[in-house]
Amino acid sequence: MIGFASGRRIMSGVSVWRCLQKITRTSNYTTKAQLLFHAQASTLFIPTSTNKLLSSFRPVSWQTFRLCHRDSQGTSEKGDSKESFSLRALTEAPKPALYLGFSGLIPFLSAPLLMAATQSFYPELAYAQMVYGASIVSFLGGARWGFAIPSGSPAQPDWMNLGNSVVPSLLAWLALLCRDNIAEGALVVVMGLGLSLHYDLTLLPGYPAWFKAMRTVLTLVATFSLVATLGLKQFCAEKKIREIQK
Repeated sequence: MIGFASGRRIMSGVSVWRCLQKITRTSNYTTKAQLLFHAQASTLFIPTSTNKLLSSFRPVSWQTFRLCHRDSQGTSEKGDSKESFSLRALTEAPKPALYLGFSGLIPFLSAPLLMAATQSFYPELAYAQMVYGASIVSFLGGARWGFAIPSGSPAQPDWMNLGNSVVPSLLAWLALLCRDNIAEGALVVVMGLGLSLHYDLTLLPGYPAWFKAMRTVLTLVATFSLVATLGLKQFCAEKKIREIQK
């Protein structure tokens, strides 16, 4: 049982609890008259001290609620403002970039296609393909370095951008040292291509969506061509171009 200091009739705790539940389950009030009505009704069974406590709270206005809602939406939109990309973004790419980029796949594809057509593995062609891949890996690192240098670039010339742009060049140099083992050199080139793509898509900001889409396609084709060359090395007889010329 609950007693009130104001001398009002004593009500059971169960009744008070049921009344509170009815109020909390009531739908949102949109007018001041409804808020005032329920506030007056609550004084019939809530103690005076509780009324004073509740009166210290002020309902949030609709304008304030909308402002907070807009701020939360703006924050979520800003959080999602990272420029995503898809293959459809290739339609927005400049034609010189598309033509030069996809024509750069010719040295990658010509070696495994020629070896597959002749059913022979030519170490000279495989090494030339690997060297070309190493040069591309080094080029990708230099492109990131050059992108971070100009003032106003989204990629700042900090340790993250400049340091990561040096790593592909080091991998390319390591691949060129594997002259006696083409398989190891090709694997290092594949590692450099994948690492450069990972940098450009996730770690380092700034590249437009069409460039990211083009880089993804070019990297996948170049990687599969190197893997195809390694597969031909295992299943085809090895021949040398010098012996054929003689």
